[in-house]
Amino acid sequence: MQQKWWHKSVIYQIYPRSFYDSNGDGIGDINGIILKLDYLKKLGIDVIWLSPVYESPNIDNGYDISDYYSILSDFGTMNDMNELLIKSHKKGIRIIMDLVVNHTSDQHKWFIEAKKSKDNPYRDYYIWRDPVNNKEPNELKSNFGGSAWAFDEETHQYYLHFYSKQQPDLNWENENMRNSIWNMMNFWIDKGISGFRMDVIDLIGKKPDEYIKENGPKLHSYLHEMYKNTFGDKDLLTVGETWGATTENAKLYSDPKREELNMVFQFEHMQLDKIPGKQRWDLKKLELRELKQVLSKWQYALDKEGWNSLFWNNHDLPRIVSRWGNDREYRVESAKMLATLLHGMKGTPYIYQGEEIGMTNAAFNSIDDYIDIETQNIYKERIAAGFSEEKIMKAFYMKARDNARTPMQWSDEIHAGFSKVKPWMKLNPNYPFINVENALNDPDSIFYYYQRLISMRKNNDTLVYGAYRLLDSEDESIYAYERDLGGKKLLIVCNFYEDPTTFCYPSSCNLKAKILISNYSDSSLDMKIIKLRPYEAIIYEIN
Repeated sequence: MQQKWWHKSVIYQIYPRSFYDSNGDGIGDINGIILKLDYLKKLGIDVIWLSPVYESPNIDNGYDISDYYSILSDFGTMNDMNELLIKSHKKGIRIIMDLVVNHTSDQHKWFIEAKKSKDNPYRDYYIWRDPVNNKEPNELKSNFGGSAWAFDEETHQYYLHFYSKQQPDLNWENENMRNSIWNMMNFWIDKGISGFRMDVIDLIGKKPDEYIKENGPKLHSYLHEMYKNTFGDKDLLTVGETWGATTENAKLYSDPKREELNMVFQFEHMQLDKIPGKQRWDLKKLELRELKQVLSKWQYALDKEGWNSLFWNNHDLPRIVSRWGNDREYRVESAKMLATLLHGMKGTPYIYQGEEIGMTNAAFNSIDDYIDIETQNIYKERIAAGFSEEKIMKAFYMKARDNARTPMQWSDEIHAGFSKVKPWMKLNPNYPFINVENALNDPDSIFYYYQRLISMRKNNDTLVYGAYRLLDSEDESIYAYERDLGGKKLLIVCNFYEDPTTFCYPSSCNLKAKILISNYSDSSLDMKIIKLRPYEAIIYEIN
């Protein structure tokens, strides 16, 4: 495999509205990120994935872009963006931009023009259909609830929107539209960004008349065209968000020979705690054997023909320590265990802001405290369908996107040190004891554990390039696997639960091992029977 800079990199996602407020308006901003670059440098990350800061009416928290070439005033100015690029690069930190090209805001100039008439030059930048029997063209549903079609009174046609009706889908069959996208991407590349995270990129090949959302027939030809016209001749990182990805089509995206993307976010593992065939709000308990099977499948499939992204959290996913760890008596231990399990694998790890200090889900008591448009729509839809308030709120406690979007907890000061005024969103009430200041003052904190994991990746090629092998697929409490590079071997052992257990390493005879990292200070060196306490996690170097 040709080695790339992003193989050894660790990426940190910033949701700017909730990261740090520098000007006292209750909203995080670009200058706030600049002020915290030393913190990120201390953590050791190499790349910032910056969630959208473009001009937007903020219906979907910036994922509804009205001007790709401007910065939303809430976040600052283009001069602030330029300064962030310069100052982050001086500290050895790259920036990748979050980019939404499946849809725009309905306030984008393209859509404003498109609505004027059926023969407007921008009309075909979007997807329009005539009514069928005075109703929607078909039964396609929006991912935010309700129909995927909205009626335009002026031109008496429906337009497609797979998200809110204020987020009309772009028509990728239009070559002029595609060229407009290439020009915009090259504008940001010329500014000095180091790549793109492509939002819901598997939807751009949609065929709505055939009920095809993801993985349409022209998807990969569009991505290859994008590669050729924008980042293909540059050393940039590209990662696509692909909710519908399988191991087979992930190879199409990320095999370097195909000239598309470097990697994708696949979500198969993140859907294991929902009832199959239902929505993610329909909860079931995670089964560790299923998690092992899915993660291992992806490790094996992309070992030689692509590259994995490694993640538990992002702006759309709840906090992993609340979801699959124990955010009460074993918060620190389980957060470190989950970090060990993930960072020991082959791929590029992603850290979501606050994950490195063990931030938890908020579990707000009222639907009024949830700002997210998806959550509000699902609440109305489920109340109308007869679900109980208690059942709906329980699902939100576990899965609502706002769990990840509460303001970053910097200190125990008023407003968690995030702002000098009331933040744009309600704080998690546990900020007086879960915060950055406390973490930095505790040498045994989750923060310093992440720092060590990040440092290991930079200095251990077996951790980066070693082959993966799952051990004991049927064990219901232990996730253990090996990494092997030319005979240099690592053993990663994680007790996924709070009950003590033991693990018998099948190759333990006459082995010597040393512990590279553990979330307990006195972990076992007896390789024949490794005793594991609640949520204990160890990476051994095997001789």
